[in-house]
Amino acid sequence: MFALVAAVTFGIFAAGVPPVAAAPLPVAVPLPAPPPPAVTTPATDHCPHKVATPPAVDESEVVAPGSAAPTPLPVPTPAVGGDELAGCGVVADPAAGPVPPRLTSAGWLIADLESGRVIAAKDPHGRYRPASTIKVLLALVALDELDLATRVVPTPEDWSAEGDSCGMGPGGVYTVRDLLTGLLLVSGNDCAHALARELGGVDAALEKMNDRAQRLGAHDTRAASPSGLDAAGMSSSPYDLALFFRAALAEPTFREMIAMRTFRFPGYPRRPDVPGDKDHPAYDMYSTNHLLLDGYPGIIGGKTGYTDDARKTFVGAAERDGRTVIIVQMFGLSVDGDLYWDQAESMFDYGFRTDPAISVGRLVEPSSSDGATTSDGASSTAPAPYEKRATAAGSDRASSTSVQILIGLVAALVAVALLLLGLRFAGRR
Repeated sequence: MFALVAAVTFGIFAAGVPPVAAAPLPVAVPLPAPPPPAVTTPATDHCPHKVATPPAVDESEVVAPGSAAPTPLPVPTPAVGGDELAGCGVVADPAAGPVPPRLTSAGWLIADLESGRVIAAKDPHGRYRPASTIKVLLALVALDELDLATRVVPTPEDWSAEGDSCGMGPGGVYTVRDLLTGLLLVSGNDCAHALARELGGVDAALEKMNDRAQRLGAHDTRAASPSGLDAAGMSSSPYDLALFFRAALAEPTFREMIAMRTFRFPGYPRRPDVPGDKDHPAYDMYSTNHLLLDGYPGIIGGKTGYTDDARKTFVGAAERDGRTVIIVQMFGLSVDGDLYWDQAESMFDYGFRTDPAISVGRLVEPSSSDGATTSDGASSTAPAPYEKRATAAGSDRASSTSVQILIGLVAALVAVALLLLGLRFAGRR
């Protein structure tokens, strides 16, 4: 049988009849690209964060044994900035068109810098952890109270601070300007700790930060660490962060620093306690603000933040055609195909294309020195925080009060001189 099959097969080939061709292999057809993942914007219409921040995901806010947990901050009534901002969902004027889609932040806000008009927001007074965006508040206090030229020698507590670092080290010497620049460019927690120490220590710095927050009308804020690291009681809101950034933009030094893409941060000598260590030279640090590094049109600057409990946070400003817009993002995430920076750009674009007259609320002005405010939280006498100061903090330009005192002294001296002259002439009679 096998011989017969072999003979037949050989005969076919010998006769020149071609064998049956094998079936061709299937050609691979490229599959269409999968759609971007669905983005779920956290639902906040039911006001889950009206009183307290979202639950912590780690133990960073566990209080020490025997210590009481901070009580929640009071909720102002009426809402600071206007009744519409009491809403916890999206607050927007339909005339401005749909708000940007695919925003992952639970709370966000878009506002006009000069007028203070809130253009749109979501859960504007919701309490969220600010992460390193709270460093804007620390910078405000430091710019008010510290001399930029003061030289600071770091301590072990400074250079061993948890989290992001500028790279301070033993034996290094840094100016307050160096520390503030590192604080804002790369979010150095070592710089935050050193600045807090210069302000009288961590507790004193926090007291000053919280006092400044109250005077700015930021009643959702409690700074519990100067760096923004999660700590018991830490809280802020999209509305409050906008107030901080608006006030900070009135400081020329702050504007200068947040506009920097790079900065050469000082080094420090080799550590004798580390075998084989070498000198640590100065190095070029780069801003963590990708909108600045990537050249988003008109970007002025901003401050980033992230912790496991706070998630991603950002506050920044951009200028276009003479108009400046502030945005705030809190408790958000980057997802595939929808980076946090892309979301920030869409928020800026929305703000710039809206009619400048559109408003769903207002950023209040700072309270007067005695803390008195109007019914909507605004002061009728305090200067607007966005007005750029003519000189930086620490200027030797005489204030109006000083000038008035000087004029009074000169007038008194003239009066005394005239009196003495009159007595002299009277004595000659």
